Amino acid sequence: MEPAGLLAAYEQMTVIRRTEKAAHDLFLQGLVKGTTHLAAGHEAVAVGASAALRPDDYVFATYRGHHHAMARGATPEECLAELMSRATGLCGAKGGSMHLTKKSTGMLGSYAIVGAHLPMAAGAAWSARLRGTDQIAVAFFGDGATNIGAFHEALNLAAVWKLPVLFVCENNLYMEYTPIADVTAVPRPAADRAPAYGIEGEVVDGNDVVAVQEAVARLAARARAGDGPALLEAQTYRHFGHSRADPATYRPAEEVERWLKHDPLDLARGRLVEMGVSEAVLGEADERATTVVQQAVEAAKAAPPPDPDQALTDVWADGGAAWRT
Repeated sequence: MEPAGLLAAYEQMTVIRRTEKAAHDLFLQGLVKGTTHLAAGHEAVAVGASAALRPDDYVFATYRGHHHAMARGATPEECLAELMSRATGLCGAKGGSMHLTKKSTGMLGSYAIVGAHLPMAAGAAWSARLRGTDQIAVAFFGDGATNIGAFHEALNLAAVWKLPVLFVCENNLYMEYTPIADVTAVPRPAADRAPAYGIEGEVVDGNDVVAVQEAVARLAARARAGDGPALLEAQTYRHFGHSRADPATYRPAEEVERWLKHDPLDLARGRLVEMGVSEAVLGEADERATTVVQQAVEAAKAAPPPDPDQALTDVWADGGAAWRT
């Protein structure tokens, strides 16, 4: 990335981090209903990958998907309003934290069923093939999904049909509360499975936004050229527990400390300083991010509740509510 591009990525990651902090605070105030799964610490995966994708590419994420929704164009206000069950929310208050979706930007959903979206991403890639476009689909998933049947089924079919799909594992070392290493036969749960399906498998520092951007750009170009799917394992770490109900006391203190020192925002900021970007310019980026999130919080708080008459709309593609057989 050139300095301007990296500065934009840094600012976007800062907006995402502060939006999640706002979601945490709003949850504690009783304004966010239901649970939330924060992706603080994962920002470089979403922002780096999106920087390498085209606007018409498809993205699928997990229930820990706030960062992907915003990286693909959803605003902090839309996301916070959705978490707060407001009519102006990204899904009109019908999805909540775990189902952020914005079709117009190619963000085709966050999915709470572990691994279920991987075959859907393969289907989206197949549709691009049928329509003769050079779009690609990208499925982001956690390390726990690598032991789910849908992971292996999706990889196998994508390899057999040479689909233009990327599978990106956000390996944060824990499947909810269980260390992935305790229940997996190979040390790299995603990348080490790739050879079994004859596809490209790589590992990248998931906290380095530049490294992620470069890896996804290379693999995306390969997929567009007709060379089939690839599997990228991005090694990262969540700053909080699995959900807001999890204090994450099962993680060793020294492990947490080590990863917090490898924060994606700090890495990007340090790289920008090395490139000659001044602290004043970085401070301005921080201030813009703070203002955006503060305004988003106030707008979401002031937004109206959803209209009950809209509860059954959006059930079908034509916007209707009638059940069909």
